[in-house]
Amino acid sequence: MSKRSPQGSRWRTRALAAVGALALGITMVTATAATADTLDPDPREGLAAGLHDAGQAASNIALLSAQQKTSPFTTNSDLAFTGDYAIAGNYYGFQIYDVSDPAAPSLSGTFVCPGGQGDVSVFGDLLFMSVESGPGRLDCGTVSVPATDPQTFRGVRVFDISDITNPVQVAAVQTCRGSHTHTVVEDPDDTENVYVYVSGTAGVRTTTTALQGCVNPTNANTEASHLDANGNPIDTARFQVEVIKVPLADPASAAVVNEARLFVAESGSPAGLWPGGSHGEGLQSTSATDACHDITAYPEIGLAAGACEGNGILIDISDPVNPVRLDAVTDPRFAYWHSATFNNDGTKVVFTDEWGGGSGARCRAEDPKNWGANAIFDIVDGKLQFASYYKMPAIQTAQENCVAHNGSLIPVPGRDIMVQAWYQGGLSIFDFTDSANPVEIAYFDRGPMSATSLVTGGYWSTYWYNGNVFGNEIGRGFDSLALQPSVHLSANEIAAAGEYRLDAFNAQAQPKYAHAPSFAVVRSYVDQAERDGSLSGKALTQVRKHIDEAAVLVADGSAAAAVNAQLTNAARKSGLLPESDVVAALNALAASQG
Repeated sequence: MSKRSPQGSRWRTRALAAVGALALGITMVTATAATADTLDPDPREGLAAGLHDAGQAASNIALLSAQQKTSPFTTNSDLAFTGDYAIAGNYYGFQIYDVSDPAAPSLSGTFVCPGGQGDVSVFGDLLFMSVESGPGRLDCGTVSVPATDPQTFRGVRVFDISDITNPVQVAAVQTCRGSHTHTVVEDPDDTENVYVYVSGTAGVRTTTTALQGCVNPTNANTEASHLDANGNPIDTARFQVEVIKVPLADPASAAVVNEARLFVAESGSPAGLWPGGSHGEGLQSTSATDACHDITAYPEIGLAAGACEGNGILIDISDPVNPVRLDAVTDPRFAYWHSATFNNDGTKVVFTDEWGGGSGARCRAEDPKNWGANAIFDIVDGKLQFASYYKMPAIQTAQENCVAHNGSLIPVPGRDIMVQAWYQGGLSIFDFTDSANPVEIAYFDRGPMSATSLVTGGYWSTYWYNGNVFGNEIGRGFDSLALQPSVHLSANEIAAAGEYRLDAFNAQAQPKYAHAPSFAVVRSYVDQAERDGSLSGKALTQVRKHIDEAAVLVADGSAAAAVNAQLTNAARKSGLLPESDVVAALNALAASQG
């Protein structure tokens, strides 16, 4: 186990841009530039409290719609997307929203099936749902039964959603610690099956008629405690990640096919990583690594990143049934490694720290900027190398639970940009293209749920899907939002990101995005070259003139030769090298014209 995080924080001072226009008649707050050397308040600070009438502040993103939860649904959790639908997980089941018009999502269906957490994922016509607590039952009943009852269920449910408004449960795979979260993993070489990695963080269940073979010989977390007198590993239902195999032709036969030991020591002990405890005076006390909270798979590069309570780990998933740990890191400022996101190139990982468990106020003035934050790691030769921290920069009150939580990439060509939920810290969008210097470029926030006490709420998840940001608000409901052009992100970059479309999306099953050649992509790279100073003055003017003329020719149905002549002139007059993003995009667009 290695420790590569430096003792010093690299905290980027914030730069807040002008606020984008908000929909729904919301009072707008004007954001002014603020740095560590000014006294200008952040517009997110001091917002009025309320359930559905709280004050709001935004920069470079607009709220389009806010859908309130319907009865009997309680705590909203994670999101998954398929086609024109967003599936909003909830501790009491899930709700299905039609998002074909992002400005006016509509509730298309609900499914009551309680069992805690309720994280959801999709694959084709299948929906997977995590269950870890009461009243989880095989029949989706709403009344808890004793642990010895054969109806008791903890694990992963599998639904057929070929008729999405009428889900049908086809399988329920029991696991020893239930499922706090799960990850759908594709095998590029296996089209007949899909795999589900189960992250169970609850206590080990006792052997019952519902599930046999769960063992927990000791609650100790040390390497030695899980070796017998002869130095052999002791079996345990802790320190493992279950791998479920789901045959696509017969999902009812889904079953656990491996109990992967991703934390194993050289001795063979399953308890080989962080045993839990303090990192020293003035540093965090970090949870023991006996499970992963979240695993993000990136099948196209054969890797996964596990946020595993006391460690961040890098995993080889080239054989999905038998994942193998490649590297593990810990951090003296992380309390609980919670989730992970790769950049598109697979050269970086953003790990989150859920300091306070999600219910604590951890964005107050006195809270360190590198606690309850993201840690950004570069991947170098299969190893994780610490680069920087990023934390939502606005000071929040003691009445707002706030800490790093779930997010996803926004597919802007040539940049690493992530939208992320911070519970009652709202959402923050930041650029980590320079992994050592992440910077916030947009945000949306509401005031606290209550002015007098901490009532758990805020965004559980905020994800980008097919042109918009969608968020599941724990206590309020389901939101849709739209990026607004700014000095940080041009209209062309937003348009290019929106051109990348998916049939389905789970944030924990990352796809590799590639943009088809387009004028929006070309113009995005030109905007970026202007922003970084590599293209300016007369050259910039001429490049844009030729691109605009080429676009007019395409619209008029002109011959490809005429279009390509304009694009070739744009590349030549840029003065940039052939391998530059601008010239490469121009050449790709020209080639696409025939």
